Amino acid sequence: MRIKVILEPSEEGGYTVFVPSLPGCISEGETRELALKNIQEAIELYLAVQPYNCCESRHPGL
Repeated sequence: MRIKVILEPSEEGGYTVFVPSLPGCISEGETRELALKNIQEAIELYLAVQPYNCCESRHPGL
């Protein structure tokens, strides 16, 4: 699966990276490589919990 990410230099140094199609999925790293590695992990975690978040919003208390 290919997911578009946006990689931007941070004012403080390093890089911030986010996924436009996954609201709130954001990460950072000191180098481009580390930022991309970190966002890959963030995407995996985001997608792993998404089914639970979906059900929770439709059925509070489950």
